[in-house]
Formats: sequence, C-alpha cells, structure tokens
Amino acid sequence: MSQKIERQVEEQAKLWSGVAPPNAASEEFARGLAEIAKGFERLRGQMAFEEEPSSFEAALHEIKEQTP
Repeated sequence: MSQKIERQVEEQAKLWSGVAPPNAASEEFARGLAEIAKGFERLRGQMAFEEEPSSFEAALHEIKEQTP
C-alpha cells in the first residue's frame, strides 16, 4: 500500500460519507482493515474460483422443489 491505511480510510470516509475522521474508532477500524488486506495479499495467487459448484450449492439444487 502506498499510503498509511489510516489516511486511506480518512480520505474515503470524507469522499463517500462527508464525515471527517479520525477518531479512535476509525483508527482502530483502519488498523483492522490493514491486517485483513495483508492476509489477502499473502493468499494472492493461491486462491481460484471453483470449477464445480460447491457441495452446499449442489445440495441446494438436489433438494429444490420441482415446480409442476
């Protein structure tokens, strides 16, 4: 990330909501987002869409009521 996450959250809040953080809650939220982003970055290239429907989706289709 080219900017500190706290700065990005502040800019986006101002742009989308018209509010001007920072406050303690927004800074904590931003730090949490930073950790989530780092987690996704570590998984980059390892995740892919499934070629077959997941077992949950397949089960839903199996039990779906047939319309007359």
